[in-house]
Amino acid sequence: MNRLNPLGLQIEKSAVFDDMVERAVDLNDGTPTLAAAYYSEAGEALANLMVDSYGDEGVPRPDRGEVVPLLLQWGNAEVTGTPQIAHLELAAGPAVRIQATLKIKRILGFGRKLTEFIKYAVFPPGMESLIVVTVTWEKIALTEQITELADEAVRTMRITPLLTGDVSTPADGGAA
Repeated sequence: MNRLNPLGLQIEKSAVFDDMVERAVDLNDGTPTLAAAYYSEAGEALANLMVDSYGDEGVPRPDRGEVVPLLLQWGNAEVTGTPQIAHLELAAGPAVRIQATLKIKRILGFGRKLTEFIKYAVFPPGMESLIVVTVTWEKIALTEQITELADEAVRTMRITPLLTGDVSTPADGGAA
């Protein structure tokens, strides 16, 4: 809140605070590993980011092909148009990147709103977990800037496994 420009606020500071609280509750609903919301200096919500890890011991993680339909599933929305799908090599491991537009059902089923998203499924080497990074936003005019920032953030992501015993092995397979 203190980083917002009080002279540039387009809405009341209390409305920004209320939005932050509501967004924090919504983002943490699925208990992600990390959840964040990004705001402009004017107090306008720009994007939501969630990072989560999936995997059960003894259960093989899906491969790149199997994960695509899973990433396109949304409980309260449907993908519109053809999603953009790319295979990437990131520092954290091989990844699948999906970008598309969603039609989200509004409360009580009245009307729909459009939202864009990017999902990255990262396959850290030497681990059974699947890391999923999800970025969503509603301001379609900001798509280019948000996707550039999201891509840059994911490129810098590193996975550091917890110590087991006396040895820790980085996800990139290098020396600890």
